[in-house]
Amino acid sequence: MAERVCPWWMGYLLASPIRRLVQDPAKTLAPYVREGMTVLEVGPGMGFFTIELARRVGDSGRVVVVDIQSRMLEGLKRRVAKAGLLERVQVRLAQPDSMGLADLSGAVDLAVAIAVVHEMPSASTFFSEAFQALKPGGGLLLSEPSGHVNAAKFDLELGVAAQAGLNVLDRPSIRHSHSALLKKN
Repeated sequence: MAERVCPWWMGYLLASPIRRLVQDPAKTLAPYVREGMTVLEVGPGMGFFTIELARRVGDSGRVVVVDIQSRMLEGLKRRVAKAGLLERVQVRLAQPDSMGLADLSGAVDLAVAIAVVHEMPSASTFFSEAFQALKPGGGLLLSEPSGHVNAAKFDLELGVAAQAGLNVLDRPSIRHSHSALLKKN
């Protein structure tokens, strides 16, 4: 499924405050993230959503971020530290063929995958690993940019997610995106 991985230097543009004019992390995440949660964010780039996630999980929660690009993660750590939230965020460098989440099996309340699944070498592997990390009843907020992923391709991703055991619970509206809230049964 992967077309290409976003180059690390694009992370600066994607984390720009100007992006908030189109996509507001607080508005996007508010319905799904509460204090005390364990949230997995896949492909966080330089942390556009990470900072808001860390604020929302509070002192008793944590955000585990996983990316395959060390330079993206370096930028993310600087931004999260500047926001004073580094103690709430665990940063992990993944391999291209696995996120390496075995230690999180059944521990994640919510996984967040925004504008990333279309870049993965295997959507099947991603959804399978996310399913294993989620608690029973846990959710996955999936959103793909409509400029990169058309409706038919997004439906294919949802089919792969269903094969992994993740079912569509809702279809939230996220600007310029195809989105779904999936649930582990």
